[in-house]
Amino acid sequence: MARRQVQVDGRTAFVSGAASGIGRAVAVRLAEHGCPVAIADQDERGLEQTAELVGGPVLSRRLDVRDRQAQLAFAAEVAEWAPAPLGMVFNNAGVATSQTVAEAAIEDDEWVHQVNYGGVVNGTHAFLPILLGQDSGVIVNTSSVFGLVGIPGQSAYCASKFAVRGFTDSLRQELRGTGVHAVCVHPGGVKTNIARNARYHSHPTRPGVTREQAVEEFDRITMTTPDRAAKVIHNGVKAGRSRILVGPDAYLFDFLARTMPTHYYSVLAGIQAVGERISPPPAGA
Repeated sequence: MARRQVQVDGRTAFVSGAASGIGRAVAVRLAEHGCPVAIADQDERGLEQTAELVGGPVLSRRLDVRDRQAQLAFAAEVAEWAPAPLGMVFNNAGVATSQTVAEAAIEDDEWVHQVNYGGVVNGTHAFLPILLGQDSGVIVNTSSVFGLVGIPGQSAYCASKFAVRGFTDSLRQELRGTGVHAVCVHPGGVKTNIARNARYHSHPTRPGVTREQAVEEFDRITMTTPDRAAKVIHNGVKAGRSRILVGPDAYLFDFLARTMPTHYYSVLAGIQAVGERISPPPAGA
């Protein structure tokens, strides 16, 4: 069955987590394609920098995506401000923690769940009535490759991203027969600040690795720039894709999850061990 094309360019867009990383890159790219953009994040300075990069019509608000009433209020503000009909709602804000289930600081797990999953739910509830009212537009929710496979030390993050995937897939079926579409994005390793801003407790496989070493390792192995991720997401949404994989590692994770759903980690651990042998050690190791 042929995919339906989704009109995005020239229409108003909402982007959460827009102060840096994928969110900033998507906001800038959409603006370059004629979209007025409404951007939100808790990082006010980062938002200001994104607004400067946008260079076109922009509405910027410091926003905690966990706050449902704040999201509802901002959606109403966006609807009143929007110079063009709403085209794309990008629920993208995300955070991470690194810790085992047995030794978890539960409040950090809850923080991850509330931002990564709760923020997506709140953003969807806030903007979906607008899209349904105009019978057009697309909800784009950021999951992860960790929404395809389970990774040790990432139980909270994986749970939140699996939840985003399930929520978005269900929403997609509910929207059948309407002009509104739902898309789930699964980025692989993208060069963002998520590891640097994580609540770090321990490395999942090597207990002696410090936060600084873990961040250096993340920066070293990530394969995709935010600009490249934004291009893939933008083009995928316009092409009517329901699921968008970002980066070559995302395709690997997807393949392993499909072909060996209970044994994929043995392969991933082997690949990681090879990478550790051929890569230089982190500074200070």
